[in-house]
This record gives sequence, structure tokens and C-alpha cells, in this order.
Amino acid sequence: MFFKLKHIDFINIIRLKINAKSNSKSINFAVMEFSSKLLENAVNEISQLPGIGKRTALRLALHLLRQPKAHTHGLSHALNTMVNDLKVCKSCNNISDNELCDICSNPLRKADVICVVEDIRDVMAIENTASHKGLYHVLGGKISPMDGVGPHDLNIVSLVQKVREGQIKELIFALSPTMEGDTTNFYIYKQIKDFSIETSTIARGISVGDELEYADEITLGRSILNRIPFESSLKL
Repeated sequence: MFFKLKHIDFINIIRLKINAKSNSKSINFAVMEFSSKLLENAVNEISQLPGIGKRTALRLALHLLRQPKAHTHGLSHALNTMVNDLKVCKSCNNISDNELCDICSNPLRKADVICVVEDIRDVMAIENTASHKGLYHVLGGKISPMDGVGPHDLNIVSLVQKVREGQIKELIFALSPTMEGDTTNFYIYKQIKDFSIETSTIARGISVGDELEYADEITLGRSILNRIPFESSLKL
């Protein structure tokens, strides 16, 4: 049985009694007790980060206290600068220090090949492969009616405008292989299908090192349908 503890007084100890048939069990939850309100506030703020619980937040806060003040001030300054000065690239919607990000302003990139991704983490992931020599277009999400996200909530209009202006020769759809990702790909395709532009999507198949018996049916089926000549696999 799971209990979700909400905001409580950190000085108290919660005692929950569960009566199951004739047995009575007592479960004690020891809650953090702080001698400093400043430390407690810091722990509460750190614990709001993804994947960080109260204990980890406390360990991080105490670690910062043990460091030279210059190090902690440097971290604080870096975070403040990021929040206040970080910009969004006016061309691809990637994060940037300037109006144009380093990728869009790089003359060595292929400006007529655009890779469409969901968010900036996807840009970083693809860049780490060093396989894409073109530019990007960050949508800022995927169409998801269940979550209240529609086409007009994403950066789709500016992408279609680039296609209309004849700036793009190929669009590479690199969204997650989910229902929402496929829906978003299809919506964009419908918007640009009347223009003379090549469209492609990233290959979907079995990951290197995976066993076939553990692959889901859709992934395995797509791997069969999108098979390539064996000679070509030797060049990868």
C-alpha cells in the first residue's frame, strides 16, 4: 500500500495505523527535522528538480555548504545568467545566446535540409551522432489532444512558412515513434504536401545489442518492412 505525503510540519512524526482484518499494523514515517529555516528552504527548492527527493536535496545542499563560497556563488551566478540572458533562436526555436543559434549561423551547415524535432534535448541527442549536417526546427512539443496540446500550440506555422518560401528541399521528421509523434508528423505533412519538397523520417527498428524476443511487435514489424540490403549494413 502506498501513501503520498503532502506538505506537513517537519517537526512532527506521522503515525498511520492500518487495520487489516484482525491484525493491526503501525507504520512510522520519520520526517526531516531542520535546525535552520534557511537550510530547509534550500532543500525544498532543490527537491523540486526532476528526480530529486528530500534526502538527495539535503545531501546536495550540505555539499554546497562544504564547498568554498566562490564555487557556490559561481553556480548561483550561472543559473541566474541562464534564466535572465538565455534566448530562443528566431529561426529554429533552439536555445541560444544570440538571436541566431550557433547551428543556424554556421555557414557549413546545409540550410535547405531541416530536421524536425520535439524539443532541444532531441537536438543535442542528434548532434552527438554527428550524422546530421543540416539545420533543425524545434516544435516545442507534440500534438496531444489528451493533454490539450493542439497544432497552434506548437511552432508549426513558421516551419510551413519556410517551406512556402522555398528555403527547404528536405524535411526529416525526427519525432518520437508514438501516437502523438505520428499524428504531428502527419499534420505537418498535410500542410506541405502540395509543395515540391522531399520528406523523410528516421528509421525505426531494432536497437544494436537488443534481442528480438524482447522487441515489441510494431518495432519488429517496421524493422522487417524497412529492411536494407546486407551490403549496405556493412558500410554503417
